[in-house]
Amino acid sequence: MDALLLSLRLALCVSAILLAGGLPLAYWLAYSNWRGKFLLEAVVALPLVLPPTVLGFYVLVAMGPRGPLGKLWQTFFGHGMAFTFEGLVLASVLYSLPFAVQPLIASFESVDRKLLDASAVLGAGRLKTFWRVILPLSIPGVVTALVLSFAHTLGEFGVVLMVGGNLPGITRTVSIDIYDRVQSLDYEAANRMALVLLVISFAVLSLVYAVNRRVGRQLGRRLWTPWTAR
Repeated sequence: MDALLLSLRLALCVSAILLAGGLPLAYWLAYSNWRGKFLLEAVVALPLVLPPTVLGFYVLVAMGPRGPLGKLWQTFFGHGMAFTFEGLVLASVLYSLPFAVQPLIASFESVDRKLLDASAVLGAGRLKTFWRVILPLSIPGVVTALVLSFAHTLGEFGVVLMVGGNLPGITRTVSIDIYDRVQSLDYEAANRMALVLLVISFAVLSLVYAVNRRVGRQLGRRLWTPWTAR
């Protein structure tokens, strides 16, 4: 149970950080005209194709006593960053980044540019247009980004093992707990934890489809009503 609670706490922290940082990043990638933005898009998508152990290794090196993150963390907090909950959060944010940013980019790009032009003609700035036009029309993408980053973080294994190790109550997540129980041939306990993780994953994915369908219908009715009333 402690491993499950730790995983839920980690997933909530990562989802919140990715939403806060993913919104401006996705907005820039969706609307920027910079020719070299494909390089940043490749960096964001890199965790999708990079083996988790590779990403975890380099993050671990950066957090080590001689790494830049490790030295900075040691200066401010007096202890290392590797094999801590904070280190898990940072590594998980990097690993789940594309699962949050890419749905947001797709939603932002799907907003009708005529609506943005109309908002500009009415005198609204970019920030006001984002909050009043882009974000409300991109709610399905926001929900998808939140849930996918949460579910992906909840079930990650390789990065967590490399960066956090297996410290009970500190870095021992549910996926590592299942692995340990299988290694010790405790299949009954492993099955219980795996079943809980399966139910949670199914529930959050069902939530994505349900919310997106409902929001899509509501947006469709709102956009269709002014035309039918003419």
